[in-house]
Amino acid sequence: MAVPRRKISRSKRDHRRGHIQIKESGLSKCDNCDSLIRPHRVCHECGFYKGVEVIEVNES
Repeated sequence: MAVPRRKISRSKRDHRRGHIQIKESGLSKCDNCDSLIRPHRVCHECGFYKGVEVIEVNES
């Protein structure tokens, strides 16, 4: 059974994992109010989705 002979240092381990990272979320702009929203979802600022008002947003 294979067992590592010595402990791998944090530096060596982290250099090897340099490509592993959290990806930036892909946000898109709302066509109606230009606020940033997640793709394929209703805008919470204005209530529009693909140019059609889907929900009414209370302005309070």
